[in-house]
Formats: sequence, structure tokens, C-alpha cells
Amino acid sequence: MDLGISGRTAIVCASSRGLGRGCAEALAAAGCNLVINGLDAVRLDATASDIRARFGVDVTPVVANVSTGEGQEALLAACPEPDILVNNNGGPPRRDYRELDRQAMIDGVIQNMISPIEMIQKVADGMAERGFGRIVNITSITVRMPLAGLDLSSGARAGLTAFLAGVGRPYAARNVTLNNLLPGKMDTDRLRGGLEQAAKTAGRSVEEVGQAQAAEIPAGRFGTAAEFGQVCAFYCSVHAGYVTGQNILVDGGLYPAAF
Repeated sequence: MDLGISGRTAIVCASSRGLGRGCAEALAAAGCNLVINGLDAVRLDATASDIRARFGVDVTPVVANVSTGEGQEALLAACPEPDILVNNNGGPPRRDYRELDRQAMIDGVIQNMISPIEMIQKVADGMAERGFGRIVNITSITVRMPLAGLDLSSGARAGLTAFLAGVGRPYAARNVTLNNLLPGKMDTDRLRGGLEQAAKTAGRSVEEVGQAQAAEIPAGRFGTAAEFGQVCAFYCSVHAGYVTGQNILVDGGLYPAAF
């Protein structure tokens, strides 16, 4: 399917690896030029080179922390008028809520709620003036289905979801959409870290724990960054202009509800 976004420019935050990279690659395959972002300069440059070589699009790497004002300004200096924004950021590490102090909670809310809102503040009105914009926020299945130890991440992402539910809808008439993608158990470094921690606690191998968790998913496996990216690319496409304010689960059927 031609997504109708060839030649558009996308900022994809936290995209040197994992789900962010999956989104960047899918948008590049659709013909988008990219500004990608990460903290590790070597890995980010390698990602940029690989995407350029495979898809023949312009890719600008920006080493920056998107949780900071300076990082956000660096991204926008590289792409002042993006057509597409994919908000993504690392989440707080797994931790019992009793162990969270005030600063840890503030940092988590900045990472997973405040920072994406700030990026939207900076780009949404310009998108509306130009008559096209697609904003996709990578949140989490935990917005709907809490997971032990991820309470801070869940709370911050749920706050983002509620905040944008009202903010996003007035833009729809200007062909600017805001949607959220809720990944379930995806085969990423974050998942692998969780499996290692669970295996250590249970005295089992990582492979055993991984197989047991995958068996709980109706699809019988973990998701991949590549297929997640394709979902993201569709919601950035011309075909998704009538879809906004939605929370789209990408979870292999793990969330057990009709609504």
C-alpha cells in the first residue's frame, strides 16, 4: 500500500534502537526523510547510515535527551517544520512503588508525560497551518493493564493519554491527528531486561521465563519492532486522516477485553 507520505519529514524520538527504530525504518520505507534521535552517538550514527543505505532517504541523527528543553530544541533545529512526530522515550526502570522518592517520580513524569506534551506544543500549530500533521505517541499496554513494578511509567503515560484526549481533537479539522500506540510485550532490550530480572528472582533460565510469558499471549509470541513500526507508519499515512484520539493496542491479544 502506498501510504501517501513519500517526501514528508518525520521526527522520531528515541529511535536508535527498539520500537523507535522500528518506526523510523517503516517511515523510511514509505519514503519519509527522517530526524532520528538517541543518546549514544555511535549507535545513532550506525542506525542513520543503515537506514540511508537501505531506503535511500535523508536521515539526520541528533544526539540529544528529548526529556530536556535543549534536546527538544536540537531536534527542531534539525527539522523546524516536521510533517510527522513520533513521541517516544525510555521509561523508568522497574521498581516497587515504595522505593520511589519524589525526584524519581518527577523524572518519570517528565520522561513519559511532560516531554511529549512539550514536543506537541512546539509542532502541532505549524502542522495545522500547513494542513497536514501526524502525531503518534508510543505509550504502553500498562495504560490499560498495570504491570508490577511499572507503576510510575503507567501513571505518567496514562496522564499523557488523558491530557491529549482533549488537546488533540480540535486539530482534526486541519488534517492533524494525534493517536497513541500501546505496545504489549515486544522483543526489545527493555523486555529482555525484565525477563532477566524475573529469571533471577525465580531461579529459572531466561529462556524458560520468556517461553512462559510468550505462552500467555494469544499470539503465542512477543511482538517485533518491525511490525510495530508498520502500524505506526499506517497511522502517519494519508489513509488515517479520519482516525484521531485513539489508543491502539499492539499486543498480540494480551489485553483481555472487548473495549
